[in-house]
Amino acid sequence: MVWFRKRYIIYAFIILFITLFSMEITEFQWWIFPSLSYVFSFIESRFFPPDWSILPLLLQETLVTFGIAFLGTFIALLVAIPLSFAAASNTSMNNYIYYLNRFSLSGLRSIPEIVFGLVFVVAIGLGPFAAVLAILLHNVGVLGKLISELIEASDKGPQEAMKSVGATPRIANTFSIVPQIWPNVLSHYFYRFEVAIRTSLILGFVGGGGIGQQIFNQYQSFYYDGMAMSIIVIIVFVIFVDMFGSFVRKRVI
Repeated sequence: MVWFRKRYIIYAFIILFITLFSMEITEFQWWIFPSLSYVFSFIESRFFPPDWSILPLLLQETLVTFGIAFLGTFIALLVAIPLSFAAASNTSMNNYIYYLNRFSLSGLRSIPEIVFGLVFVVAIGLGPFAAVLAILLHNVGVLGKLISELIEASDKGPQEAMKSVGATPRIANTFSIVPQIWPNVLSHYFYRFEVAIRTSLILGFVGGGGIGQQIFNQYQSFYYDGMAMSIIVIIVFVIFVDMFGSFVRKRVI
């Protein structure tokens, strides 16, 4: 059988070795899972009932979180589109520009948003603007990479046809490639927007504002019933954003 070939057996042993090695260095304790009842007891005694009186404040902070995610993703898309053409092998002007943009996008993409957030909170102070910049820079790297790959995979026929009738390379790229990749660009955008919602919550822990900062303050002050209300608002908000993103992607694609 195909699964008992020698190389597959070797792969299985390699995966098993890496798994055991990872469990060792992370101090993974699988035997504690059956005894997690105390966790649920703690949640039941401390988190319920949620404090509904802070709902107006949480809704206001949720709008701040939405604004952080939207600006950080939308501005990143506007910046990433021209950079992606320079980072695509079939549309870049020369190899120097191609590799420069590739390395730049890789550099932005390799730095997590939380690291950018820590830097900007120190540099420009606490608040949502630092979180916007952190998400923006990371998303430029991610969206630039994804869109450049869409450009490289696009059909070359329309581009060559426009050039054959005298269109400049810039005009040919704009009107022959963009219509091909636009549905997938929007799909990538909405996915990154959904990710930015969750990321902005984490950035709130380092002073980036929004509902994430409310959760961190509640945690530090042992305000667990308020924290439970914040978690409920986050769950409803994220589900709504996911459903809206899925609806838009289906309409576009």
